[in-house]
Amino acid sequence: MRRAAIKLAVGTAILGGGVTAAAVATSDDPSTTLKICTIVPLRLLRDSFTVASIVADYQYSCWGLKQGSTEWLKAKHEAHERSAYKLQELCFRNGGIYIKLGQHISQLEYVIPQEYVRIMKASMLKRCPVSSYDQIRNVVIKELGGPPEKVFQEFDPKPLASASLAQVHAARTHDGQKVAIKVQHTHLTDTAAADIATVNLIVSFLHWCFPALDYRWLVHEVSESVPKELDFLFEARNSLKCMDNFRKLSPHLARSIYAPKVFWNLSTSRILTMEFMDAPEITDVRAIRRLGLEPIDVSKLVNHAFAEMIFKHGFVHCDPHAANMMVRPLPPSKWNIFASLFDTGKKKPQLILLDHGLYRELNFSTRINYAALWKGLVFADVNAIKDHSIKLGAGEDLYVLFAGVLTMRPWQKVVDPSADHLVMEGNQDDRAELQMYAAQYFPQISELLRRLPRVILLMLKTNDCLRSVNHSLLQGSSLETYFIIGKVASEALADSKRITCEGSVFGMLNFWLEMILVEVRFLCLKIAMHLLQLKKAIDSC
Repeated sequence: MRRAAIKLAVGTAILGGGVTAAAVATSDDPSTTLKICTIVPLRLLRDSFTVASIVADYQYSCWGLKQGSTEWLKAKHEAHERSAYKLQELCFRNGGIYIKLGQHISQLEYVIPQEYVRIMKASMLKRCPVSSYDQIRNVVIKELGGPPEKVFQEFDPKPLASASLAQVHAARTHDGQKVAIKVQHTHLTDTAAADIATVNLIVSFLHWCFPALDYRWLVHEVSESVPKELDFLFEARNSLKCMDNFRKLSPHLARSIYAPKVFWNLSTSRILTMEFMDAPEITDVRAIRRLGLEPIDVSKLVNHAFAEMIFKHGFVHCDPHAANMMVRPLPPSKWNIFASLFDTGKKKPQLILLDHGLYRELNFSTRINYAALWKGLVFADVNAIKDHSIKLGAGEDLYVLFAGVLTMRPWQKVVDPSADHLVMEGNQDDRAELQMYAAQYFPQISELLRRLPRVILLMLKTNDCLRSVNHSLLQGSSLETYFIIGKVASEALADSKRITCEGSVFGMLNFWLEMILVEVRFLCLKIAMHLLQLKKAIDSC
């Protein structure tokens, strides 16, 4: 193992050095060459020593212990924790792409060891690097042709927030509009290629050491997504396409979804100037209540919006963590002069979507099979779950596991005919059961992730993000969540069937009969949902 670690260090240095040289040669800022040549080798050394330390820790911690024994489980748990802290420190010290990778890890709950998820989640979204004002000023000069104090009427040198790839500053344009300026951290484009190549080598080495540990797909995903996320004009175009999809494909929801206006004349690939949004984060329950909104209504809107994106639009925001979503009361419609006549006094929420850098498109076949799978999950339809899991790549041997990963419920709960079979209460017993389930089937989960299309892997990440947001809003999951998912999935399936049946009288009659049966099933589900809510209310009294 030591020899392998030495080989890793040498291979990393050679590969990283070659990629670094290429990055420097193509850099549009020659003055950064010396700095990059100094920084990247240091990162390579850190990578090598960290990985060698982690590998040695796992090898020696479990040495001589019987696999599955109490002592072995304890030693493995402690090794997971130590290794997660080492990986966390590596991500922070290297910064940039490494933090992005750490954030991906923190959002893959129950897909990787829980120690890694817990430790990464506690820090990766809160301790991102902050560029100095001089660095930010230089980026603005280079990209917009002048210093911030001249390009803008006002520019706050203190950032509002910082993320892995950029940080945001408040400013005011010369015509008095308050804006948020997203400025990319310096030199990311120069070091990204070397970082990705190095991480790929390390993950491949870990897979060679531990065949069950195959996260090469995660590196492939980062290598594909990061170049797009580093182009802020690409992000701006994604926001426009997202809003256009809601207007055209989901008009009933269009006013309830909002993306900040982009100031194109003050935006480049490294600077994005947007309308300033004065609204609380999606999980700030106290602020939401102060606005006169109900967390359950916010949760419903979030689930409805993403169900529409996934099952109908096929164009999905794949990074919906709490910092990327805000909420405010739905502004009154200037076109609806009768709105005040029907005003019940209850405010409706409007979801504000931020950070549109990471989107994925689902082709028609994938989108329809995924919708059919979720419909099967909601109705506990074993045949539909199996059939569409197989079509999505899980195989006949892992479809049960796929259903469990999607719903975070064991198979006996997934196929339980009760209305609330997918609902998680969010208590310690639920979490302990899931952690045990994930640990027990870790090798199979790794194999499942290897088989599934990468776009479905991102849907798993999106599910985890939304599950976390729902948990913060409701302290658990809600039957209403699955009612919404099942309903939108069924509507998407109906739309696809109606198109194929057009022109055939018998086909249309069959279509409408099926639609009536689906509506009856949802009516029964809604009645069961209200009865369960009534029972819980009575029990709590």
